[in-house]
Amino acid sequence: MDLSARRQPPTVRLRRLAAELRGLRTDAGLTREEVSEQTNINSATLYRIETAKVRPQRRTLLALLDKYGVADETRRNELIDLSKQATQLGWLQAYESELPEEYTAYISFEAEARGVRNYESLFVPGLLQTEDYARAVIKGALPLASDDEVERRVEARMQRQATLTKDDPIRLWAILDEAVLHRAVGGAEVMAKQLHALVESARLPHITLQVIPFKAGAHAGMPGSFVVMDFPDAADPDLVYIDSMAGDLFLEREPDVRRYSVIFEHLRAVALDPASSVQLVEARMNAVDT
Repeated sequence: MDLSARRQPPTVRLRRLAAELRGLRTDAGLTREEVSEQTNINSATLYRIETAKVRPQRRTLLALLDKYGVADETRRNELIDLSKQATQLGWLQAYESELPEEYTAYISFEAEARGVRNYESLFVPGLLQTEDYARAVIKGALPLASDDEVERRVEARMQRQATLTKDDPIRLWAILDEAVLHRAVGGAEVMAKQLHALVESARLPHITLQVIPFKAGAHAGMPGSFVVMDFPDAADPDLVYIDSMAGDLFLEREPDVRRYSVIFEHLRAVALDPASSVQLVEARMNAVDT
């Protein structure tokens, strides 16, 4: 597939630029239609810019800044630089033509996040999966995928984990339903190694692991898994990601983010504390080994 024909996956910077331009237009007391009429910028193009679908061309951005009365040179340069950097995807670029657009978008957000709160009801979180476990999960979840597609996805998942080992690693708070520990993905040997890797990961200062035991009964996470990401700059709003059979969904409206953040807090409350969670994982690991 021709990369130039694909829409650029939204990055944190592109979302930030879109939000800044929406705010400037609102502060100027202008509707999108008025801006379009007064600048000759196509209304559909303006909509796509403000919803982070596309990066504005330089002349379009300058026209918008002029229209919104942004005269401060420092402020203008900040937004121009933000636009220049809006499409940076790092290592993800190599996979862009081979992975679903929603997944590449998720990876680009995750790579720039400061913290990830991840609840999983069925799988070990992708950031904590071993290669063999990831391969078994992908083969099981995508029965029609070719061997090459499976391997590309496994490689991408392993690359994602670099966010946990870089100089300023991402902060991961993972909550699992106990069912995750009992589903023998890939067989006993693969599962035992995965459980051991979970125990080792939980020892790292930037990773917190909790398990919701079966005895907790019904809980707020039973409808399904989700991820809440936050970013280094306070101007970058938190983002919720939901992966389901119906497709991948990104939520960034404040009420939606708040709702999932509250749900995560409820899950923290019903889960075992981190030390007890690790003990439960170790007990299950020993049971699988025998």
